[in-house]
Amino acid sequence: MPFANHRGQRIHYTVEGSGPLIVLQHGLLLDAASWKQCGVVDALADRFRVVCVDSLGHGLSDKPADPALYNQAQRAGDVVAVIDDLGDARAHVVGHSMGGWVAVGVARFFPARLASLAIGGWDFLSGLPRGNAGPLTYGAFITFARRTVPELAEWVTPDLEGGVRACFNALGQVDGAKDAVLSSRVPVLLWNGQDDGPHAPMQRFAAENGLYAMSVPGDHLGALLQHGAAIGRGIGSFVGRG
Repeated sequence: MPFANHRGQRIHYTVEGSGPLIVLQHGLLLDAASWKQCGVVDALADRFRVVCVDSLGHGLSDKPADPALYNQAQRAGDVVAVIDDLGDARAHVVGHSMGGWVAVGVARFFPARLASLAIGGWDFLSGLPRGNAGPLTYGAFITFARRTVPELAEWVTPDLEGGVRACFNALGQVDGAKDAVLSSRVPVLLWNGQDDGPHAPMQRFAAENGLYAMSVPGDHLGALLQHGAAIGRGIGSFVGRG
């Protein structure tokens, strides 16, 4: 069971397949195994070495409560630590939702480690969605998750909630994201579910800036959990262009 070590924290990851390295970073409340369960890994592993990373605070990775450990530079460094542990210089980095935020962090702080960048379900221009009362809060998020997708939130026990809260709160950091994406000097794919909030702004941003775009059916989670195989095939085609 492989772990990378970074800033005193253990970061768990899985490896399947062989070929060019693709690193997948999941969203909030999910884990590395979710990429396999939804079909993304199986759609890629016949041509690529697919690495799924348990984000800090999730899965089998360490789950500290200290918010200082969850800023974007350190989380991007966790991904780079996995790439280092595998002995590779660069990787195709793919992220969904919170994982998209982490992937943008790799572009911002470690651009030389990217072979390509694929961001799904994350509006890096605006960050967290807003309601009439302002930006989405952790309390509103976790309450909604426990009501609508209890199977994803049931692992967030009181002793682990500090890390999940820190993950969520860090997502407000979007400064420098646009410049990082546009100056990355690697192919960039923006992918979203058609019923997801980031779909329209990110598809428009891709068209305006000559980036690749992919649109699949479904909302924020449904696109991934119900159409993972199609997403995997799309990512494989994008990476294969290089």
